[in-house]
Amino acid sequence: MTNPAERLVDLLDLEQIEVNIFRGASPQESLQRVFGGQVAGQALVAAGRTVESDRPVHSLHAYFLRPGIPGVPIVYQVERVRDGRSFTTRRVTAVQQGKTIFNLTASFHHPEDGSIEHQLPPHHVPHPDTLPKVADEIREHLGALPEALERMARRQPFDIRYVNRLRWTPEELKGADPRSAVWMRAVGPLGDDPLVHTCALTYASDMTLLDAVRIPVEPLWGMRGFDMASLDHAMWFHRPFRADEWFLYDQESPIAHGGRGLARGRIYDLEGRLLVSVVQEGLFRPYPAKPSRPDPSGRPSDTAPKN
Repeated sequence: MTNPAERLVDLLDLEQIEVNIFRGASPQESLQRVFGGQVAGQALVAAGRTVESDRPVHSLHAYFLRPGIPGVPIVYQVERVRDGRSFTTRRVTAVQQGKTIFNLTASFHHPEDGSIEHQLPPHHVPHPDTLPKVADEIREHLGALPEALERMARRQPFDIRYVNRLRWTPEELKGADPRSAVWMRAVGPLGDDPLVHTCALTYASDMTLLDAVRIPVEPLWGMRGFDMASLDHAMWFHRPFRADEWFLYDQESPIAHGGRGLARGRIYDLEGRLLVSVVQEGLFRPYPAKPSRPDPSGRPSDTAPKN
């Protein structure tokens, strides 16, 4: 049986069905909708397959337009917008059952010697080897993982370790800042293709970023009061990296208002070098209240006579 890292590599290995047209699998094991990071990662693979390997991607901007349907293949149509001397631009449209569910524009750049160099340093955080895996932390609190979380933990292609302990009750959330930080790495080797590592990290970048928006209002695990979905996603790739080596994902939310929350992320390696910057806006809608249980007489419970 293949491990989750091998399954991720397989997921990113698109089938080319025509010039500029690719097809990607959409596992049935997904939940109600296809994971957005999967679609973004596959779309970037499609774009990258049409660009010379000496031009790595330096930025992408994407919109999630419709929820993807698990188990239904996704077709990626690539438009070759521009092939310049230094930059290459690609636009990708993801289609499922004849409807556009996602679009992405990616820019690729031939590396140049920089005339300016600086970066913001990371916050001082514990080494990932000193932190528990998220699945172990949940088991410690709940005694056992709920079945759905147990399945997710077994299939998760990334080892995730939160820098700060998870919060479980509303009392623990009081005064919590809209910030989060996690260490991540693929659970197994991803090979040596730089495009695979870039697209695997693109997949991972959508996994925890909206945590920063949720932290002030609800626990990250357990009871969820919101239905949330990614609306758009932007990434800037600053340095080469490997997604199967530890990287720190530092996340913050400057604002949540009007049903939407904005999150920003910075991704560092173990040496503190800034690798990737990420920005995403998410939609947050409270789940509707459960309907009252009807009275045995057939009358709605809110009008039932009280003794």
